[in-house]
Amino acid sequence: MLSVIIPAYNEERMIRKTNAVIGELLDREKIAHELIFVNDGSKDGTWEELSAVCREYPATKAVSFSRNFGKEAAMFAGLAVARGDCGVIIDCDLQHPPEAIVKMYRLWEEGYEVVEGVKSDRGKESAGHRLAAKSFYRMISRATGIDMSRASDFKLLDRKVIDALLAMPEKQVFFRALSSWVGFKSTTVAFEVRERQAGETKWSTGALIRYALNNITSFSTAPLHITTILGVLFLIFSAALGVQTLISYWMGHSLEGFTTVIILLLLIGSLLMISLGIVGYYIAKIYDEIKGRPKYIISQMLNGAGEKSDGADQSTL
Repeated sequence: MLSVIIPAYNEERMIRKTNAVIGELLDREKIAHELIFVNDGSKDGTWEELSAVCREYPATKAVSFSRNFGKEAAMFAGLAVARGDCGVIIDCDLQHPPEAIVKMYRLWEEGYEVVEGVKSDRGKESAGHRLAAKSFYRMISRATGIDMSRASDFKLLDRKVIDALLAMPEKQVFFRALSSWVGFKSTTVAFEVRERQAGETKWSTGALIRYALNNITSFSTAPLHITTILGVLFLIFSAALGVQTLISYWMGHSLEGFTTVIILLLLIGSLLMISLGIVGYYIAKIYDEIKGRPKYIISQMLNGAGEKSDGADQSTL
């Protein structure tokens, strides 16, 4: 059986359409499946729509968080609830083409354990957003040694891969990179990002910046190494400047130096504050991890018959 995990945040206008499109497609292809929607603390009528859909479609299940915990938590919650032999994560807005699910499933039947959806085209984006995304993936690719330039959360995972991911105790996770880091036999399926059919994107510029910072620091220690590199470069610069100053002194050419001193103090202070900020960010991550709080808390669950079940036993996953 194939489990389709669909994170949803303020997607009341897309729930029915997404459920119908994916459900009908898999029925037509005669693929046994379950659809698992994860309501990530939506503030609109998403949960009411999910409740109605679950009553109408036995193959549809729904999970609701007690508040907004983020997309990474929603994906892991869906994987924890999934009972299929493999699972696909797909966005609720249908910008990921549902037809690619069938291609992924057929490749899984051939023996592949991870089928990555890679973007052949990012769709319509502003120049600033495209540049920011390109810069972020270039940084994370260099930091991790994994090509993330066309990566997405749209992918199929075998049951053994799902179990490996769920066994990881860390709370601050970057799902897109972890699914590549675990290894296993993998392949790719290319897709073009489609236009959103209803609703608005939930990704503001600020949210994207926070997402990038969180994921880079969650998966890589590269920023810490950058502070060391900056320190070494500044040491070389300081040594060169010191030699120049000594030579000028010995030759009797005294430098006024006031402007130089001020610039050096400002530069050193800036580098120190930036370095302390990076170290502090990692300490905050460590603090969050050692508190041992769960990735998410489930408040309600609906099974395939639309019946409610207590989600408290899932809150520590």
